[in-house]
Amino acid sequence: MHPLLALPYAALAGVAEALTHLPVDAEHKAWRAIRNRAGGIERIEDWARTHRDRTRPLLWMHAPSVGEGLQARPVLERIRARHPQVQLLYTFYSPSAERFAHGMLAAGTVDATEYLPFDTTANAERLLDALAPTALVFAKLDVWPQLVRTAAARRVRLGLISATLSEGSGRGGSLARALLGDAYAALDRVGAIDAADATRLTALGVQADRVTALGDTRYDQVAARAAAADRHSALLAPLASGRPTVVAGSTWPADESVLLAAWLRLRKHLPSARLIIAPHEPTSAHTAPIVRWAQAHSIPLTTLSAVTGTGGDIEVLLVDRVGVLGDLYALAQAAYVGGGFHAAGLHSVLEPAAFGAPVLFGPQHTQSRDALLLLEAKGAVACDDAEELSDALQILLTEPDTLARASRAAKAVVSQGVGAADRSTKLVEELLF
Repeated sequence: MHPLLALPYAALAGVAEALTHLPVDAEHKAWRAIRNRAGGIERIEDWARTHRDRTRPLLWMHAPSVGEGLQARPVLERIRARHPQVQLLYTFYSPSAERFAHGMLAAGTVDATEYLPFDTTANAERLLDALAPTALVFAKLDVWPQLVRTAAARRVRLGLISATLSEGSGRGGSLARALLGDAYAALDRVGAIDAADATRLTALGVQADRVTALGDTRYDQVAARAAAADRHSALLAPLASGRPTVVAGSTWPADESVLLAAWLRLRKHLPSARLIIAPHEPTSAHTAPIVRWAQAHSIPLTTLSAVTGTGGDIEVLLVDRVGVLGDLYALAQAAYVGGGFHAAGLHSVLEPAAFGAPVLFGPQHTQSRDALLLLEAKGAVACDDAEELSDALQILLTEPDTLARASRAAKAVVSQGVGAADRSTKLVEELLF
């Protein structure tokens, strides 16, 4: 880290750490990220005192949010299956990943999980004292300079998997290089998604002889989930239907204003069509406007929690709980993925593609490598407004040959990416043994 940045960085991290001790009960995501860290380092130390066996290797995997967690999980699962003697710790940053992390803990994929404490030197020293990890591996891009510096000084092996840096990303700027360049240079092994990512990561500070293009482990994750989907399950069986179905996932209000207008146009031409819509945050504040829209247009709508018996004839099904979207894509002839009309950008398009559902999304998709691959393969359609979205859906749902070609193209993109998890697991094994 550049010396001029070290002091303000340490000050900001210290302020963030101090805020964890304030009695703030706000539900804003940023405040939850701070509040939920209170006591985190003590919980890690408690786990280490009672469960850490220093005769066994410890892999510490960090993934900031759910997307990165989906990249970490296939590798963690393979390490667990192949090397049961290795202890596994999984840390995360965002509150949105808490449920995901606890799911891996409940499944026995990892031995412990916790929020990553803020990146102060004192926290890094305490964590490394308690854990004595063999290797510390990050998913995608986020590395924490104080933690990496302290770990490298203790000869902890450092890695990065499914690493990607989009062209034009702010992470490639001079400020980011000054802040993070030393941390990236300290990494022992880096598995980039492709050769272009490897080149950009080298410019960011990664040593060229330590980076290899290995692919994106999420492809293995979504392919495995699609293959394991049980259409006779308690979730999917009641929703089976002969109606042409669009599953809209991870939508924001900006998406819904376009999607619902498109639906009004589509149902005039295809009244048998069915919409399953899963908002990114299915809170009552988010779902209530969708319910009011349906009432205003006399459109039959039912929430998922209210489905009893057979729900295949429901025109609009509103998903009011989390954790099921990845399976609901199994019902889709076509899928809409949210974020393309939202400033935060496009959500993952791979889950529906793995089921062979052509994917539609809004114009803010250019930072998504997966979306660009699907567009190039003609397994996706980008739409600028409700009219384009309605027209694209109508074509897919009424022209079987067009739908079949787009479906094969979408699924092929995912199939071609499978194998990254095994390659990335080998990288991690080289750090551990």
